Amino acid sequence: MAASVQGSAWGPLRLGIPGLCCRRPPLGLYARVRRLPGPEVSGRSVAAASGPGTWGTDHYCLELLRKRDYEGYLCSLLLPAESRSSVFALRAFNVELAQVKDSVSEKTIGLMRIQFWKKTVEDIYCDKPPQQPVAIELWKAVKRHNLTKRWLMKIIDEREKNLDDKAYRNIKELENYAENTQSSLLYLTLEILGIKDVHADHAASHIGKAQGIVTCLRATPYHGSRRKVFLPMDICMLHGVSQEDFLRRNRDKNVRDVIYDIASQAHLHLKHARSFHKSVPVKAFPAFLQTVSLEDFLKKIRRVDFDIFHPSLQQKNTLLPLYLYMQSWRKRY
Repeated sequence: MAASVQGSAWGPLRLGIPGLCCRRPPLGLYARVRRLPGPEVSGRSVAAASGPGTWGTDHYCLELLRKRDYEGYLCSLLLPAESRSSVFALRAFNVELAQVKDSVSEKTIGLMRIQFWKKTVEDIYCDKPPQQPVAIELWKAVKRHNLTKRWLMKIIDEREKNLDDKAYRNIKELENYAENTQSSLLYLTLEILGIKDVHADHAASHIGKAQGIVTCLRATPYHGSRRKVFLPMDICMLHGVSQEDFLRRNRDKNVRDVIYDIASQAHLHLKHARSFHKSVPVKAFPAFLQTVSLEDFLKKIRRVDFDIFHPSLQQKNTLLPLYLYMQSWRKRY
């Protein structure tokens, strides 16, 4: 049972959120955190914007992130100033690709949009970016930091494969998807920060996998509302749970056991990533700040005994900006 075994498998993470305030924070910290913009976009809606307009391409990417990837937006704000705009562009590129699956009713249209981004990346490396705000900013980032084309193409290729509305066959398949999307995004972020280090790469691999697993879990209620289930089939079968159980929002013990097993895998990846802490260059730590939000979700789901449909899991943590700032100040991930 999920509730009975969580104590042994879910020991405290070494650099957990509860320890964030054990040292005195710098003066003015709370005032600075309060000034961070919220997830709601002020002014013109990004969704309605067809181009950079008067803001410019850099502001377009920033606003797209703030509306569609708020946690990634907050993490990016805490990066060194000279790297920030490039990471905004990279994450905006990821948002554009992530939105394809949910924004089209036919796979053919989705494939056309994916093809646009494949050609865009090819054109970027030929110094011929299309007049699209994210493409222009991504081209600037590629030129500025000599970003590896392979990682960008891996993200696109994996998103293309994922257009099929099929559940992952097993946890390994979900991890491979996360490696090729989320981990690739982190490898590129490390390149933007000027870091070439095998330990940082290993940490990025595990954090990306944890991110992919947590994203899959968090999206389960939303996917269920659209009559879709993507959780690994092998774990569902192990506990005698069908896709219909998730579509009916079943909260029985065996359903919670499925969520426990999947969440435990994310927890392990987070622990593995942090085991490299002493070997990873401090300069790489800002790239890994998303571990704060990952741990926050894993703690919340443990608190509700792995009930993925519990209303509290859909509530935003208003203290997340503070936690991120403190983790950044303490130079931890």
